[in-house]
Amino acid sequence: MGRFQTFQEFLTTQSIRVPLAGYMVNLVLSAILSFILSYVYVKYGTSLSNRRMFAKNFMLITMVTMLVITIVKSSLALSLGLVGALSIVRFRAAIKEPEELSYLFFAIAIGLGFGAGQCKITITAFIIIVGMIILKIRFSKFQDNQNLYLTVTSHVPGKITLEQIVEILKECSQVVNMKRFDETKNLIEASFLLEFSNFKELNKAKSKLQRIDDSIKITFLDNKGVL
Repeated sequence: MGRFQTFQEFLTTQSIRVPLAGYMVNLVLSAILSFILSYVYVKYGTSLSNRRMFAKNFMLITMVTMLVITIVKSSLALSLGLVGALSIVRFRAAIKEPEELSYLFFAIAIGLGFGAGQCKITITAFIIIVGMIILKIRFSKFQDNQNLYLTVTSHVPGKITLEQIVEILKECSQVVNMKRFDETKNLIEASFLLEFSNFKELNKAKSKLQRIDDSIKITFLDNKGVL
């Protein structure tokens, strides 16, 4: 009985008072860093999904993570309760590409850092990581070439094949990198990363694809500018 009472006293006394002023400063800093991160993701990300919509979640995720860590670290009993809560709650998100998961984890890491009170380390790491991301994108030859996304969709799969699409794109584009391919009984859809040196090559590829199947749907998504 004495040991159990001692453990209860340990749980109730292990509580840390969090200064409100310091917490507010850290919360504002985490919001600023998450906003910068969302801007970096929208501008320098290569994901085919809607990066702007996905980046809007970064600030909320970062600030909520910081709130949870700040509350949990103030009490051992709360930290033990969090283990049970996480065993009940399940977080499911439609993560389509590894890049999305990387930035999502980055946002959570910012919240963890500020929630744990490691402001200097978090800010320093943020500056270094973001700097490396920008340098990698700007000085990477591969990224410079991939300046246009193309999605080809046909509801008559027998009329056009993947081989025909690739051959046409190879004739008109300097770089052809297939990112995704879906095929069903009533649908064929292929996504590519391409490089066109001028608008004439782009228009030539579009005309050749439409010549095979006039009902084909062609979607061009500009990444860095093709004109």
